[in-house]
Amino acid sequence: MCGNQYENRQRFVYHLDIHFLGPNYLSLAPPFPPEAEPAPSANSTNDCCNREANLESGFLIYSQDMGNACLCLQDTFKRSTGEDLNEYYPIRPDLQDDAPKSRFKHWVGMTLSERRWKAAISEDGQIDIVGVLRRIQRGGIHPSIKAAVWEFLLGCFDPNSTNVERNELRKRRREKYAALKDECHKMVSIFGSGKFITTPIVNNEGEPVEGEAGNLNGSMPENAGVTEKEVIQWKLSLSQIGLDVVRTDRTLVFYESEANQARLWEVLAVYSWVDYKIGYVQGMNDICSPMIILLEDDADAFWCYEHAMRRLRENFRTNASSMGVQSQLDTLSEIMKVVDPKLHQHLEDLDGGEYLFAFRMLMVLFRREFSFLDSLYLWEVMWAMEYNPNMFQRYEKSEEPTAEKVNNENLKQYGKFERKNVGTGSAEDRKSALAVYLVAGFLETKNKKLLQDAKGLDDVVQIMGDMTGNVDAKKALNKALKVHKKYIKAKGNSQ
Repeated sequence: MCGNQYENRQRFVYHLDIHFLGPNYLSLAPPFPPEAEPAPSANSTNDCCNREANLESGFLIYSQDMGNACLCLQDTFKRSTGEDLNEYYPIRPDLQDDAPKSRFKHWVGMTLSERRWKAAISEDGQIDIVGVLRRIQRGGIHPSIKAAVWEFLLGCFDPNSTNVERNELRKRRREKYAALKDECHKMVSIFGSGKFITTPIVNNEGEPVEGEAGNLNGSMPENAGVTEKEVIQWKLSLSQIGLDVVRTDRTLVFYESEANQARLWEVLAVYSWVDYKIGYVQGMNDICSPMIILLEDDADAFWCYEHAMRRLRENFRTNASSMGVQSQLDTLSEIMKVVDPKLHQHLEDLDGGEYLFAFRMLMVLFRREFSFLDSLYLWEVMWAMEYNPNMFQRYEKSEEPTAEKVNNENLKQYGKFERKNVGTGSAEDRKSALAVYLVAGFLETKNKKLLQDAKGLDDVVQIMGDMTGNVDAKKALNKALKVHKKYIKAKGNSQ
C-alpha cells in the first residue's frame, strides 16, 4: 500500500475517534483496557472483518496492516442494520403506490441510535449536544428517539438543563396548553371531543350558521387584546383547518383514525388562536403533522410545533403586496446569480427569475418532494446543521438574533451550517436558511436539463416537479453545503 493511501485512511480513522491499541489493533468507541487486549492470531492479516462486534457497542479490529483495517472500517460504515424503518410510519395498503419510496436507513455508526442518545445524557440529564449534533449530521436520528431529540433541536429545552428542570418546564407548558384549549372550548364546544369540523360554524359577519354546526358556538373570549373581527376570522378558519387535516399525510395508517385527525386539528386550531395575527395558512398542517405522530401528548406536540413555527412563521405571513417566503426567494435569486449566472439568466429570460416555482418547497420544507420518513430525516439534519446553542434562551426571552461572541470551544456547539454565519452577525446571512441552498442545489443538479429543455416557465415547473419522490435527501444536503461554500467563496472574492 502506498504512503498516501495509508495516510488518507489513517486520517479517516482518527476522524472517527478510533483508538489504536498497539501495532495490530484498533477499536471504535471506548478503548479496550490493556488486560482485555486479545492476542494476535496466526491468520490475522485478512480476518479483521470477522473480528467485529456490534459497532453500536464498540468493536475491535485486528490487522497487521492499519490501512487494510481502515478499508474494513469503511465497508462497515456503509452497512445498514437492515431494519425496515417504514414500519414506524406504515403506509395504508391501498395507497402504497401513491407514497414516495423512502431512502433513509439506519446506518451503523452514523445514525444517532437509542443507545448513543442515552450515552449522551449525563446522570442529572444534561445532554452532550456536540456529540449528538455530530451523529445527526452524519446520519439522522433513529425513529425510536426522534421525539425526544427533536425537542432539543427545536429549542424546546436547553441541553444544559437537568431532568428536574425539564420536567418542571414541561409541566408548566402542559398546564398552559390546557388553559389555551379550555379557552378555545368555551368559544367552540367541539374542542376536546375527539372530533373536528369541516364546515363553517359562522358566516362572514360572525353569526352562527343554521343547523348543528351553528350550535357549536359558545361565548366570546375574555382576552381583552382580541377584537371581535379576529375571533370571527379564527372561527372561519376552523373549517378550512378541518378540510386540510383530511388531506394531510393521507397515505399513512396513522391518519385513518378520526381521533388522530382530531388531535392534528386541535393543535392547529389552538395555535392559530394563539398566533391570531397570522392565523392559519394552508401548509401549516404539513409542518404540524410529524409532531402529532411523534409526540403522544398533545401539549408536547403543540409546543414542539410552536417552536418549529418560530423558524417558519414568516413563511406564512402574507398580505396584498407580498408573500411570506418572498425574502427567501429573493435570497435564492441572489445565490443563483452568483453560483450559476448562466442558469439564472436563462430563468430570467423565461420569466422565472423570481423563482416562484420554489414557493411550495420553502413554504412546507420539502414535505411534498420526499417521502414522510425522508422528510423527517431532511428536517432533523437541517436543524442539526443550523443549531444554535443560544436558541433556547432566545426563545424563552423572545429576543431577536444579535451578533454573538464565540470562541473555538463553544463554536463546537453550533451546527456546521450555523458556524459559517454566526461570526458575521449579519441579518442577511441569518435569513439565508439552509433550505434556500437546498433549492439552489436542486437547480444546480438540474442545470443541464433546465438549460436544454426548458423553453418556458411551465417546463421549469415540470422539470422541478419530476424530482418529487426521486431525490436522495442526504445527497441533496451535501449539494446544498457545496453551493453554500461556493457562494461564500464567490462573494468573498468579489469584495
